[in-house]
Amino acid sequence: MGLIIKNLVGGYQNVPVIKGINLEIQPGEAVGLIGLNGAGKSTTIKHVLGLLRPISGEISLNELTLKEQPTQFKQQVAVIPETPVLYPELTLKEHLELTILAYGLDRGHVWPHALELLKLFRLDDKLGWLPIHFSKGMKQKVMIVNAFLTDAQLLIIDEPFTGLDPLAVANLIDLINSAKRAGKMVLLTTHVLQTARRALERYVVLNNGLIVLDGSLDSIKQHYEIADDNFGELYQKLAVEQSK
Repeated sequence: MGLIIKNLVGGYQNVPVIKGINLEIQPGEAVGLIGLNGAGKSTTIKHVLGLLRPISGEISLNELTLKEQPTQFKQQVAVIPETPVLYPELTLKEHLELTILAYGLDRGHVWPHALELLKLFRLDDKLGWLPIHFSKGMKQKVMIVNAFLTDAQLLIIDEPFTGLDPLAVANLIDLINSAKRAGKMVLLTTHVLQTARRALERYVVLNNGLIVLDGSLDSIKQHYEIADDNFGELYQKLAVEQSK
């Protein structure tokens, strides 16, 4: 069970960006994927989502393989992208209805939960609004509500903290921790490690398309000889490592 990425080589037009990575995430676990821009984080996510076809390797989720059972695989995944993707002609309520339909959810059962999420992110009085009326942060909140509305077993969250107000960040962290307690898996990319540590215990460092370290934040700090939570220093050392 869980998400298993095995010997994954992938990229664009048969040019490898990620080079044989192995990663497992167990139910109830949230993992941070960290690294410099261009390290392969987004490429890894695109492969897990089925947006890119691997050159080689295998991806499975709860014993379903992306290659052999793509529809069933994707039904277990919800994503919060870095840049919100909303339909300009649909209201907030219609976006939620579309998510309910896409995941085959019982509207009567799930709608009270939707209203709770909307109230949490102060969107409950905006059901009739179109995306043109939302700020960037509000659009991010719409994506968060849609993702946590589903019963997906894997939540993929890409750079979620930029653009959110502090209260929304705290609410998102609470939702991630609740998802872990419910046995769900989370794969989250971020550069904001000081915030991410409130929801993540394990981090995977990606550099030059390879996993160079997998462990706790303390083990990463020790490996790179970083003191006093100076995470800017981590990225400076990754840049030196990348240039070798």
